[in-house]
Amino acid sequence: MFQPKIPTMPQPSGLVTPPAVVQPTTITPGTHAPAPAAAPEPSRPVVQLTPGTAVALVGAGTAVVLVVGTVLVSLLLAVAVTSASVAVCAVVLRSLIASNAKRR
Repeated sequence: MFQPKIPTMPQPSGLVTPPAVVQPTTITPGTHAPAPAAAPEPSRPVVQLTPGTAVALVGAGTAVVLVVGTVLVSLLLAVAVTSASVAVCAVVLRSLIASNAKRR
């Protein structure tokens, strides 16, 4: 039950054809035609800004700055509110511990 069973390799069935023999071919060197000269491509594509696209880019940039600024300010506000609430809890606990020590 716990001994591994090794599978046996099945014998090939049907007709087995021998591999085909590949005959070497001779290569005759030929003359190569020179490649036609291509026009040089510019290194950078030319981008032309129209007044409409310039206004759209400025508007998109302003929107991105406003969104990122809003997110950062809200995170800073969340940290400030959390630290203020922790400070208030610390003051309350300190006063409770001090008043409990005076009663004894």
